[in-house]
Amino acid sequence: MKMKQDTLTLFKNCLMIVTCVHVHVKPEAVNNFIEASILNHKGSVGEPGNLRFDFVQQADDPCRFMLYEAFESEEAVTAHKATDHYLKWRETVKDMMAETRYGVKYNILEPKERSKW
Repeated sequence: MKMKQDTLTLFKNCLMIVTCVHVHVKPEAVNNFIEASILNHKGSVGEPGNLRFDFVQQADDPCRFMLYEAFESEEAVTAHKATDHYLKWRETVKDMMAETRYGVKYNILEPKERSKW
């Protein structure tokens, strides 16, 4: 099925980015992971290009988490990855993971306006 040209243009012009980062944590590290991730969350929500930064725990498996990260642009994502709080989080939690974390990127289609976030 061929996409309409308007839809393709919308995808190309979409600047805001969401990444859902999925993390599986070792059972014995859950509490420490939560503590480190809350500090990362608090630092991230104060970043100029951040629209939203949610930290959630899977309801039926307390060892699985997701970070829902929304940024205004790829430049804001790059800036986030250079912050002290992110670098500290990455170093702190690297041995707490039961498997390698992975992120899935999405383009924000709605709401388009930053004020709606």
